[in-house]
Amino acid sequence: MIDVAWTAAAFAALATAVHLGSSSVGIWRSLKASRRTAPASLPPVSIVRPVRGIDTYDPVTLNSTFELDYPSFEIIFCAQSADDDAVPLVEALMRKYPHVEARLLIGDHLGTQNPKLNNIAKGWRGAKHAWVVLADCKVLMPRDYVQQLFAAWRDDTGLVCSPPAGSHPDNFASELECAFLNSYQARWQLTADWIGYGFAQGKSMLWRKSILDDAGGIGALAREIAEDAAATKIVRATGRRVRLVDRFFAQPLGPRTFRDVWARQLRWAQLRRHSFPLHFAPEILSGGVVPFLAYVPLSLESGLPIAALFVAFVAVWYGSEAVLARAAGWPLSWQSPISWMLRDILLVPLWISAWLTRSYTWRGHAINVTASPPASAC
Repeated sequence: MIDVAWTAAAFAALATAVHLGSSSVGIWRSLKASRRTAPASLPPVSIVRPVRGIDTYDPVTLNSTFELDYPSFEIIFCAQSADDDAVPLVEALMRKYPHVEARLLIGDHLGTQNPKLNNIAKGWRGAKHAWVVLADCKVLMPRDYVQQLFAAWRDDTGLVCSPPAGSHPDNFASELECAFLNSYQARWQLTADWIGYGFAQGKSMLWRKSILDDAGGIGALAREIAEDAAATKIVRATGRRVRLVDRFFAQPLGPRTFRDVWARQLRWAQLRRHSFPLHFAPEILSGGVVPFLAYVPLSLESGLPIAALFVAFVAVWYGSEAVLARAAGWPLSWQSPISWMLRDILLVPLWISAWLTRSYTWRGHAINVTASPPASAC
């Protein structure tokens, strides 16, 4: 029993060290973000933003596109239908900022399983500049948004992106979503980028247009069910790296339901499991639940009360997340530790469900994760 206890404790200690290390990377990246500068010469860019419906903060996030402090850019909004509720909002914003070059394109032009990709295809093809930013409508763009993207570009870079950082949580469900997005997913993605193994995420992506066009164009992103997974593989196939900005751009969440949070996180887990199964497999060990349970046998052997072990573990494990959230400017309140612990509990059933389920519904579209892309997609 002692050998088992010490083996389990060794694993738990290693997991704790990795957790603290990844938190430290996130803190360091957040603190150095203000010291990175964009190149002196900034090329013109095309910013492609798909829209569909209107959520609580969409008027704010879409308006931020027009207030960028950047010398030369065009905005291309993409809607699937002229009847979409977002169309009047976009048209009103274009009238509000007549001095900003902006267009609204309507229609589907690709025919893949991915409705977002079908929507942005026309924007990519209509972009007139050599650099293109694909930006989700939920992203709140700071005035130096484009400069921050270019600041992360290096000679060996094929793509710069920013996963979402949850902000403006209006209820506990959105606090829980912040727990997933920020001190869990953002922390791990910053760490992966730090060791040279960055992954793309489709919320904000800066492309040199020729790189994707040489790989088959916008349709090449349909080679995977998730366009960001396809982007990662395309960039790596060219011998280049996906790089992340040091401080992720905010996505205001507003009110959420627990069903919304579960559905979104399960969808993303399914996509990771399908596109990168070897990377997804150890995710069940990445939260605090399994390491804490691994400490328990040694606690029982040594006579340390479980309650004392729990308090010490929470202080170390989630204390590091609190420091990271503070350094990164993410939401931090008395509810945060509760949401972090609930998130780690949910990671186990999410991981199991991701292996057992094969489809999901996204914005009214039924999507089979394991289905092959249509031959015409590329």
